[in-house]
Amino acid sequence: MATSNFTLNPVPPLAPTEIIEAFGNVVTPHISDNLQRLSGVTGLQRFNRSRKLVGTAVTVKARPGDNLLIYKALMELQPGHVLVVDGGGDATNALVGELIMRYAAARGCAGFVLDGAIRDMAAFYEADFPCYARAVSHRGPYKMGPGAMNVPVSIGGQLISPGDVVIGDEDGVVAFPLAQAGALLEAVAVTAKNEQKIVDEIATGVREQEWLRKVLEPHGLY
Repeated sequence: MATSNFTLNPVPPLAPTEIIEAFGNVVTPHISDNLQRLSGVTGLQRFNRSRKLVGTAVTVKARPGDNLLIYKALMELQPGHVLVVDGGGDATNALVGELIMRYAAARGCAGFVLDGAIRDMAAFYEADFPCYARAVSHRGPYKMGPGAMNVPVSIGGQLISPGDVVIGDEDGVVAFPLAQAGALLEAVAVTAKNEQKIVDEIATGVREQEWLRKVLEPHGLY
């Protein structure tokens, strides 16, 4: 029996504004540390200057080098969505470039996370449009499919589902289900407080410090 070349699921609802705003000041290492240091995207590069990425995942599973379903997803985006594309990690043909970036930005897209390549790198940098990708390639994409929209995808070792919260900064990208957001905010607040205590202790200039002792003493090294 023949099957369709395309799976088109509905766009997920946006995460609540208060959740997005709360994570605006949270660094990705603090999130990663509270996800057992096992979660998070690896192997992607940031192609904008400094603007932080915070939003809700809209996902695309694309055939490597083909961006047909990206076009479809762009038209369904709502302000605050992040376009997350599983392009199989292929860097041969760019999946997005300046024109797609401009259209997405005009529609309020929060940024791109692509396990694939981009082109027109200077345009992303100039616009400071949040973009994480595997590589850069001048070669453009094909537009034939197949593909799927709003299905779970694998991005640099992390499973990302439509509706997940996606956060990116200078250290990389992490994502997690919206249901975990409240507990994570509480956990990262504790992490930030503990790290500030260490910063203050380091500032004393004392050689023997508590944060060092906690690590070394169990191994008989303190």
